[in-house]
Amino acid sequence: MSPHQTMLAAVEAHRPGYTLARDFYCDPAFFRLDLENIHHRDWLFAGHDCEIKRAGQFFTLQIGDYPVVVVRGNDGAIRAFHNSCRHRGSRVCTAEHGRAKRLVCPYHQWSYDLDGTLARARHMEGEIDKSQFGLKPVHCRSVGGYVFVCVGRDAPDWDAFSATVAPYLAPHDLSDTVVVHSSTIVENGNWKLVWENNRECFHCAANHPELCRSYPEAPTATGVDAVFSDPAMVEHWARCEAVGLPSRFAIADSGQYRVTRAPLIEGVESYTMSGRKAVKRQLTPRVTEPLIGTLLLFHYPTTWNHVLGDVATTFRVLPIDATHTEVTTKWLVNKDAVAGVDYDMDELTKVWLATNDQDRRVVEENQRGILSPAYEPGPYSLEHESGVMQFVDWYLGATRRALQGEPKLRRVA
Repeated sequence: MSPHQTMLAAVEAHRPGYTLARDFYCDPAFFRLDLENIHHRDWLFAGHDCEIKRAGQFFTLQIGDYPVVVVRGNDGAIRAFHNSCRHRGSRVCTAEHGRAKRLVCPYHQWSYDLDGTLARARHMEGEIDKSQFGLKPVHCRSVGGYVFVCVGRDAPDWDAFSATVAPYLAPHDLSDTVVVHSSTIVENGNWKLVWENNRECFHCAANHPELCRSYPEAPTATGVDAVFSDPAMVEHWARCEAVGLPSRFAIADSGQYRVTRAPLIEGVESYTMSGRKAVKRQLTPRVTEPLIGTLLLFHYPTTWNHVLGDVATTFRVLPIDATHTEVTTKWLVNKDAVAGVDYDMDELTKVWLATNDQDRRVVEENQRGILSPAYEPGPYSLEHESGVMQFVDWYLGATRRALQGEPKLRRVA
């Protein structure tokens, strides 16, 4: 059978409530199909618009086979392009972040205006029609301070996601923040193992002493099934909504994204070792309620987020190969907050830096065990791992639709 047929057979053979078969976590052919079925056709979180506030500011990222550059134009619009020169294909922007009046390829100095138009082709001005050789555009949208891109020719619907999450993000005004710290690590594990580990706190007590000082291990904090029957969660929603913060659990019909506001451990204000706020200047200055917990935002396959009253911690997951995944974490605070005055960088970042490293070790040991030919799928905990099962259900559904060629895309102009 072809890899396509083999993967579809494995999808159909999956036993509900159990982990995926070994090939899903380590087979290079399955990984290639993951890129084609999901990462090369879905909306993916790229970065924050506050990172490119001024014209000419840009950032780059690698999405599977595609290098991409996201840039702020002279007209204030945010655009994304394939980061590949139309001359001989070299990457145009090689830095992770930068600012330029024009995007200039370092190889032969073809230069592009910020809207992607080819401005100059050195020593070739009379030989080509410059209007035919602009940078190729990538679908790009923004909501609540988040920039998403889609490298596919056609992009899925954007409006439903944007309409769902915009009211939750609006009170935090993340477009008017600043990224004060960024950390990128490579986890030696399949991207789905990174996500499965994130979608439960069953492992937290044994692995995350810093996080457990503030984040509850309650299954409803990470799960799906019992969230509406948890009195603490329902009471938290009511209290937050009373001060103007949309909070109730909302999930896409496809299961691809969801958003809710969840309480931290009683009396805890932020993800710090002390439990107190990490930043004096708040993201939500008009909200006087100190215990608003965390706004949890998930969008498969690239981002989970914790947005609090004082800091937003955002996570981006990008696959490298079948057994390696890049995870980037960013800390966003009020643009007027001053390091050493309004916050201490160690206090701000300590919990998630420690947790990320612990998760890295957990995922890597998980991957090493799955690489064993003796591995076979095991059962999930119905109480503690409903969030993991929901992720797996979404993944299998998205994969099945792509392999079967079912229409799911709508042209985005």
